[in-house]
Amino acid sequence: MLNLVWPWVLALAPIPFIYRWWRKPAATNTRALRAPLLASAAEGINSADGSQQWLRRLLLLLLSLCWLASLLALSRPLWVGEPVALPTDGRDILLAVDISGSMARDDMELRGRQVNRLVAVKSVVGDFVVERKGDRLGLILFGEKAYLQTPLTFDRLTMQTLLNEAQIGFAGNNGTAIGDAIGLAVKRLQERPENHRVVILLTDGANNAGELDPLKAADLARRAKVKIYTIGIGAEVQETWGLFGKRVTNPSADLDETALSNIAEATGGQFFRARNPQELQAIYAELNRLEPIEQDAETLRPIAALFHWPLGLAFVLSLLIALLRFVTGNPRGEHV
Repeated sequence: MLNLVWPWVLALAPIPFIYRWWRKPAATNTRALRAPLLASAAEGINSADGSQQWLRRLLLLLLSLCWLASLLALSRPLWVGEPVALPTDGRDILLAVDISGSMARDDMELRGRQVNRLVAVKSVVGDFVVERKGDRLGLILFGEKAYLQTPLTFDRLTMQTLLNEAQIGFAGNNGTAIGDAIGLAVKRLQERPENHRVVILLTDGANNAGELDPLKAADLARRAKVKIYTIGIGAEVQETWGLFGKRVTNPSADLDETALSNIAEATGGQFFRARNPQELQAIYAELNRLEPIEQDAETLRPIAALFHWPLGLAFVLSLLIALLRFVTGNPRGEHV
């Protein structure tokens, strides 16, 4: 539906026509001096003016359209779309994802091929993001430092895109600042409504960087009524071949499960262990059950500004008017 913010601006449309009528010279009854010898020359001039009458009318039409288009742009036309349902009581969920150097370890199998941990996380968490209709989602990335990649938003597709664009090393390779990531999440959630503040923290290591201790950060989260779900990712068994044959190692030896479990317990959340993408997918399905999506909704009408269309038309018309006057040798428009 088309709306005008300032429709009264259109009342100015007759002003140029009123001025044109008002500036005409007054009629006079004075007799004109007739010169029969110059009659033929006068007829030639009159015929020349008649041949340019179409140009005068065309310029007048273009000027009128340019004026009306400018007024229409000034009235701020808006297109108001159909109502869209938005949640009134959805969750505020911050996803804190570890992108430190250890997330590059290739111990995950996804669709029949070996991938690193971050690729598996992007695949599963990306689907989780798209499914959370009605929630405000945000993204925190952390390594040696923690930073907010995406503030809380309803735009799930943009959130998924930014998650997929995250690369290992963006936040530093040689450390995992779990405490700082939790502190940043608490800071972003403390102004949101209570009972809907949720953090899902995913890591494959232990806190060895940053300024804030994870347990102190968890205590801050508890006071701010922020619930934290922690996920430890990484396979427990990996076979590699070397000079002395097959070797079995534990690629998740650095994962601090005790600390992650204590963080979750202190805030009323849960700790999960994901050894492969299938377990990670099951964890996020469980999170969907533990933090259900609210169904209550309010309506919002999307609004799109349209003033640039009539404004662009007025600009094109003004160029056309200038071109016509230049081509016809009438740059000042004396006959219009």
